Amino acid sequence: MYRILIFSFILLAGSCSTGSLRTESPAQKEKVSFATNPEGRGPEITVDFTPGESFYYPLFAIWLETDEGNYIQTLYVAKAVATGIFEYGRQEKNKWITAPRRAPQTLPYWAHKRSIRAADGLFMPDENTSVPDAYSGATPKTGFIMTSRADSPLPGKFRVMLEINQNWDWNEYWTNNRFPDDENYKWSAQPALVYEVLIDMNSPQDSYTMKPAGHSHYSGETGELFTDLSSLTTALNIAKSIIVSLK
Repeated sequence: MYRILIFSFILLAGSCSTGSLRTESPAQKEKVSFATNPEGRGPEITVDFTPGESFYYPLFAIWLETDEGNYIQTLYVAKAVATGIFEYGRQEKNKWITAPRRAPQTLPYWAHKRSIRAADGLFMPDENTSVPDAYSGATPKTGFIMTSRADSPLPGKFRVMLEINQNWDWNEYWTNNRFPDDENYKWSAQPALVYEVLIDMNSPQDSYTMKPAGHSHYSGETGELFTDLSSLTTALNIAKSIIVSLK
């Protein structure tokens, strides 16, 4: 009976994340293209994301850092995270409705790097600390090609970073009862995964492949990066490949 209940919850969670039951795999759909920050005066950066077999509408943030790991700027973050208003923000009369929701576990590494604290002490944006529209957009429901520009010229070496998180992706290590008193963890399961690639403008390449650098804190309490990925399973298959190119 316990296993049946857990299985039912996973099915419900999958449907809640999109509003419908799974029919066609997002990985089978064509990629969408979108642009952010077109008024930027720095180099044009393209991120080509090919979904893996575990992709099911995760949330993303893409940003730039110096070679030393200091935050430069955000290139893209999902609109729900940028504003703190989620389509499935809360339940009312047994239905999900759009509403503000504090979700520090969603993309905590990016949020702490951005380092803008809301009135409640969290680094996740809210209506008063939201990310400008130029750097945000709808959550891609399939693979995507994002084109953006840096605000200004970049240093000779810099990093392109990407954080990704998919709700309710339990595994044998990140179980639904691992932290029974942590409500934020219950929305996340396997923590957000962080990818990175170093760009050296003095030795340019045609393209660069992003690689996993670590995972974030499971409930977003800190901005730590944990480099041991041995406990992650399906989270490592959300992306098949992430390719960065510059113009």
